Amino acid sequence: MPPDRVLVIDDEVSITDALRLVLIDLGHHVDAAKSGAEAKELLKGSPYDLVFTDLRLPDASGIDLLALIKSNTPNTEVVVMTAHGSLDIAIEAIKHGAFYYIEKPFTPAQVTTLVKRALEFEAIKRENRSLKNALTSDGDDFKIIGRDPKMRQIHTVIRTAAPSDASVLIEGESGTGKELIAAAFHFQSPRAERPFTRINCAAIPQELIESELFGYRKGAFTGADRDKRGLIEATAGGTLLLDEIAEMPMHLQTKLLRVLQERRLRRLGDEEEISVDFRLVSSTNRDTAQMIREGTLRKDLYFRISTIKIKSPPLRERLDDVPLLAKRFLEHYADKYKKRIREISTPAFALLMRYEWPGNVRELESVMEHAVLFATGDKLMPEDLPEQLQTTQAGEFRCVIPPFFTMEEIEREAIAQTLERTGGNVKRTAEILNYHRPRLYRKMKSFGLRGGADDS
Repeated sequence: MPPDRVLVIDDEVSITDALRLVLIDLGHHVDAAKSGAEAKELLKGSPYDLVFTDLRLPDASGIDLLALIKSNTPNTEVVVMTAHGSLDIAIEAIKHGAFYYIEKPFTPAQVTTLVKRALEFEAIKRENRSLKNALTSDGDDFKIIGRDPKMRQIHTVIRTAAPSDASVLIEGESGTGKELIAAAFHFQSPRAERPFTRINCAAIPQELIESELFGYRKGAFTGADRDKRGLIEATAGGTLLLDEIAEMPMHLQTKLLRVLQERRLRRLGDEEEISVDFRLVSSTNRDTAQMIREGTLRKDLYFRISTIKIKSPPLRERLDDVPLLAKRFLEHYADKYKKRIREISTPAFALLMRYEWPGNVRELESVMEHAVLFATGDKLMPEDLPEQLQTTQAGEFRCVIPPFFTMEEIEREAIAQTLERTGGNVKRTAEILNYHRPRLYRKMKSFGLRGGADDS
């Protein structure tokens, strides 16, 4: 990734020099301007990720510059710098779109913290915009691809329940698209323009989850050298996704339940409570009924988080969606890697349809990326697929005919799969399919199929 571009606007050389040193040390590209006119010229070029601007310049108002920046490049974060006594104006700037303000004089540590937060916030917004575009650019399907009745039901639930604030619980195996469903709930809701915050409870050490979720006050514990907002507080009007919620320690489940009931929380080390406004979406790849029986999930929390409950089906239960997903991934990676491949051959489709997909949609996407990378022609062939699809044992095969096949393709597939089931025994294959053996040999020859060495 290229370095973030930062612009510093201030007529005090000592301020611009100090900020430049800190920002360059953080690895950012830095430009500086001593006046509004100079800043406007720099702003005509490539957009900046972050701008520091003084509120009072010799030839311009910081508020006017803020309005110009937000009008031309609304994704640029702006930090206003203010001298003592102009705090009211700084707050007014925030109302007009500034990310935050910093009072002069300031320390390198203050700048470092503020820059990190501003750029993280910009990155989250950029990711959310990208995800929102992916979810909404394809109309009513929210990019949740599937014609299977289970998937159509999920689409219906999203359309119906997304406008509400009801808590959502999404169950399903890893790789089935639970996060995509959660994102659809957010971006189809009135909260779409607010943050969509995600936290994987299984990926964070248990001793850190509490501080990440609830935040803390300076001095709350060793190493807490500043105040920190938790993710619940930072979500502010948006949606919080707690992925793998069953991995949350029991004492935090109790604390989360209280927050959901009262919509108030207390940071670690704080005596005062604050109001919070967020929608909760939870997900898990485990069986919630079993977790309740085992005592790893509170029953009262389960009832609170599962007002709307969705089961994301594994790919093996909706195999008719494999061609739709495979074609979509084929087009995506062909464009990404600038390959001319645009079609999947019938034999390759057959391999995709027979596979069990233990890794679900995530595995299918990986398989299609692999295939596109190794394909040499304009059509994906069986040999382009990863080894696990080509070496599946015959006993694992199910007789599956991919949708949209012609009768000739269906006949070829029926013969091919039966030969595999019988280990290539033509006699046994002819008996199963009720073919005379000479006719079966003719079909095999026309389809390019071969039997085993022992047909007796």
